[in-house]
Amino acid sequence: MASFKGFSAYISSHLESIAEEVVQAVQKSTNQRIPEDELEQASKMYQELMKAFAETVENGSSQAIPEVLIQWSKKNARMQAAAGGSLSEIVVRYPPTRAIFTDIFTRISESLGLSLNELSFLINRINAMLDVSLNETFFAFERLSEQFKEESQKELMKLSAPIVPVMEDVVVIPLIGFIDDNRTRHIMENVIPKLAETKVNHVISDLSGVVIIDNNIARSLHQIGAMLRLMGIHVVSAGMRPELVQTVVNSGIDMSKIESFATVKQALQSIKQSAYSASNESSSDKIR
Repeated sequence: MASFKGFSAYISSHLESIAEEVVQAVQKSTNQRIPEDELEQASKMYQELMKAFAETVENGSSQAIPEVLIQWSKKNARMQAAAGGSLSEIVVRYPPTRAIFTDIFTRISESLGLSLNELSFLINRINAMLDVSLNETFFAFERLSEQFKEESQKELMKLSAPIVPVMEDVVVIPLIGFIDDNRTRHIMENVIPKLAETKVNHVISDLSGVVIIDNNIARSLHQIGAMLRLMGIHVVSAGMRPELVQTVVNSGIDMSKIESFATVKQALQSIKQSAYSASNESSSDKIR
């Protein structure tokens, strides 16, 4: 018992130097280029780990996993996931971490006169803690990666169908990339309600950036146009390439009622011309 207290006291009084030794050994072993700020953060994490370890070995038999270790592992995973790194960059650090802790504990045990059984307990204990840390890191990384992925997809959805005002009552919705069910659902659930709030009169659907669509998506896009028209919004399309037109036609959709233009510029000119003609007719009616 006394020997473990001595070991714990030594660890507690040398947290910074031990953490630095571990960080340097792991970095050298993995050949990873780690920024200075991350090295400082890693050193703080190892200090927290060693402090928790020292507290658990004082009685020589405690098997409780300290909460700080769980939080330390989750923090490690959070940093990696937020930086867009891979899980392998974390996993590769664990074998050299185990090795350097074994070397450090052996050196300290020899200086304090600990027995082989006591040294074995300490090594097994730190390995058990590292096993828990690795598992918690795995689970946290998977959860966070999925969360970041969902958040990124939501942001991409917003960018994939933005509302671009070009005149007082005219907006362009440029559709970019692959159009799938998620994209069409995003337009129906988010873009259309926003258009209703802005009270626009004309929408130009720019399809020049669309890579490919299938029959089902073509019908969904036609449905979106029909919804906008029911809201009293004038909808035209622009930039539809021949292969996309063929897909729409093959889907059985009646294109005869859809105003289509080769470019957004032509669509905008047509809208301006219609507005100008309507204005002249209104002026003529007033004169009469």
